[in-house]
Amino acid sequence: MAAYILKRLLLMLPTLLGVLLITFIVTQFVPGGPVEQYLAESRAGTGGEGGAFAYRGGQGVDPKKLEQIKALYGFDKPAHERFWQMLGQYARFDLGRSFFQNKDVWQLIREKLPVSITLGLWTFFISYLIAVPLGVAKAVRAGSRFDLVTTLIVLVGYAIPGFVLGVALLVIFGGQLGWFPLRGLTSGNWEELSVAGKVVDYLWHIAMPVTAMVVGSFAVTTMLTKNSFLEEIRKQYVLTARAKGLDERKVLWKHVFRNALMPIIAGFPAAFLGAFFTGSLLIETLFSLDGLGLLSYESVIRRDYPVVLGTLYLFTLIGLLTKLMSDLMYVWVDPRVKFD
Repeated sequence: MAAYILKRLLLMLPTLLGVLLITFIVTQFVPGGPVEQYLAESRAGTGGEGGAFAYRGGQGVDPKKLEQIKALYGFDKPAHERFWQMLGQYARFDLGRSFFQNKDVWQLIREKLPVSITLGLWTFFISYLIAVPLGVAKAVRAGSRFDLVTTLIVLVGYAIPGFVLGVALLVIFGGQLGWFPLRGLTSGNWEELSVAGKVVDYLWHIAMPVTAMVVGSFAVTTMLTKNSFLEEIRKQYVLTARAKGLDERKVLWKHVFRNALMPIIAGFPAAFLGAFFTGSLLIETLFSLDGLGLLSYESVIRRDYPVVLGTLYLFTLIGLLTKLMSDLMYVWVDPRVKFD
């Protein structure tokens, strides 16, 4: 296993390099870079053609002033030198400094992370608390009316994008009925509330965004649980246990449940990570939640390249490590699996 882990870790390097190289090249051709935005905001002119490879100031801009601005943002060096410099920083886990917020990228991530953790944890645990029991019930009652109705409900929920459901929740329950707040995780008088009041206020604010993320996220887990149970129920050891007169509940929860959950448990790392970063962009933007998704969106809009590339590097690295953990979980839950 040690050789397999080492090989996978080494394969992460070209993957990371490829992701960063492609993203870096794309950012160079995107118009409206930081130098151009600075010139526009200072009313000194607007940038010309060429994106970040070759900025041109507007008419009347002092060339020395333009060179100072380019040096301020690091665009006084050729693109390949900036790329190698960026790789050197990332090798030391130095993600750079934001162009517009005057903060380290690490600091920005730490500030926004609590919101994403809040959404991710609630989405992950609620999804699995619903999906696993529902999948077991569907497998036991396969082909029944309950199975057909719940399948229809699950597929409809899966087909509705989270942000579309979020808009509907905002319009109906936030706007027309006024039952829930339209934005934020807490009220303006948060500090004045008691402990119980803070808990209620927090749950009141988080209800709609979590609902929008959960409805479409547990469909895959539900169907995977159902299919895993159906596959195990048809195996010989279940027929043998039933022939010996074992109680059906004991057969189901002691023998079938343990084996059927192996693919689900092995997928925990990827599902846990996906709950934090997948789909949170639109939900955070829609409900004005200041998390990592909103940070990424604003950084792309403002061409804040250190934040864009820094967060991309971090998320890609975490994703690759999570994929490795998912593979290793198969060995942990089922010793019969061999990487050889």
